[in-house]
Amino acid sequence: MKIRFISIYILALFILTALYSCSDKTDNLTDSLQKKSPVMQTTDVSVSVFAAGLNNPRGLKFGPDGYLYVAEGGLGGLNSTSGLCDQVIPPIGPYTGDYTSSISKISPAGDITTVVDNLPSDQTSAETGGLVSGVADVAFVGNTLYALLAAGGCSHGFENDPNGILKVNDDGTWELIADLSDWSLNHPVANPEEDDFEPDGTWYSMLNVRGNLYAVEPNHGEIVKVTTNGNISRVIDVSASQGHIVPTALAYHGNFYFGNLNTFPIVPGSSKIFKVTPSGQIQERESGLTTVVGLVFDNRDRMYALEMSTAPGDPTPGTGRIVRIQPSGQQETIVDTLFFPTGMTMGPDGALYVSNKGFGPPVPGFGEILKVTVN
Repeated sequence: MKIRFISIYILALFILTALYSCSDKTDNLTDSLQKKSPVMQTTDVSVSVFAAGLNNPRGLKFGPDGYLYVAEGGLGGLNSTSGLCDQVIPPIGPYTGDYTSSISKISPAGDITTVVDNLPSDQTSAETGGLVSGVADVAFVGNTLYALLAAGGCSHGFENDPNGILKVNDDGTWELIADLSDWSLNHPVANPEEDDFEPDGTWYSMLNVRGNLYAVEPNHGEIVKVTTNGNISRVIDVSASQGHIVPTALAYHGNFYFGNLNTFPIVPGSSKIFKVTPSGQIQERESGLTTVVGLVFDNRDRMYALEMSTAPGDPTPGTGRIVRIQPSGQQETIVDTLFFPTGMTMGPDGALYVSNKGFGPPVPGFGEILKVTVN
């Protein structure tokens, strides 16, 4: 999850990795961590592993074919653009990268197939644990798949591959339809955080509303509209009214709604959900949440917020949650003990599907998708 303001979580990651570093076999590490998946059953909610073996899974959506499409951040890489352009300042930067990100689709039976691979994937400096990002989210317009790239741009190790929205063709090839690195450079927000700034942005969530794509950028703090012809316009500069609150999760339910991660160290209950009208008017809708990274609505107007980590201080594995919010505003935790979840969608079956273990120990195939059935 490459958002510079999560860097304080590195200490927790180093501790976590060290706990298992005495093992001589990577399989032992993987097996030990896999056992910590929140597979649980209650009278109201059941959770099971829908698919495993993914690399830093992020945003996910169901396609018109009934398959679940998942953005995988990949495994990073070591190619550098230092000396060619402005770099992200230490300790997070400079970034390095390679073409290890991908998009996978998962059948109703849980079988995984690669849709497109060899997409840009980057990682932060070794000093900060080599945190990985790549494709951040996916969305469909009709039968066409689009991807939101967060690892692109010269400041992330890719001189010729900017951040942007990609159109994925049926044969697995792709083309850039909107250059979001260029947009970020030429359309600065009102109140960027100078000590926590990513020149190419760290785009996170994307969705389709009436044939147009909408994407949220957390580091600068904005939501943009992108047509399938590649025209970009700003819906709202969140930083102008809210400052550096780190908007992440984006949903649409008559109006736009977004949740925010907030800065670190984590203060439980300090994140919120905001309503944004299509004309860009913003209003606080819910409060008392923590590190929101996913947001969906069900057909009963109930909102589900995915929280990445809820312990105070550094991000802590096993403290992620799903909170159900009634139209009245009443909040209820329906799933807990998630391990750094990063994305959530609702399936045609009414179940929630969650990217779990979306970042963390550098173990290939560590990520998984959980199915949360709400009875």
